[in-house]
Amino acid sequence: MIVEHALLPVRPGSADAFEAAFAQAYPIIAGMPGFGGLSLSRCVERPDTYLLLVRWARLSDHTEGFRGSPEYQRWRALLHHFYEPFPVVEHFTPVTGDEVFPATGALPSGGK
Repeated sequence: MIVEHALLPVRPGSADAFEAAFAQAYPIIAGMPGFGGLSLSRCVERPDTYLLLVRWARLSDHTEGFRGSPEYQRWRALLHHFYEPFPVVEHFTPVTGDEVFPATGALPSGGK
């Protein structure tokens, strides 16, 4: 399993629109092969920053499968214009800790 990590700096004043767009984009990523769940959290100290964690079966499911898919273009169109600057995306292998992803394919609680 791989965990994708991205801090998403959303343009000030765009949080509500971003969250609505993310709710539209969620089914796109959820339908991708290798997708295992995600968590989107809003920063308490910097409310225009979000933490996105996505679980993938393999790194290539994200970097080649998702990013190389036609569906990714729709994801980009819905979300990328909110970011300022564009986020750095990194991938991690879990070492230890509690599961932070929902077991179902439903939009995580707190999503709109």
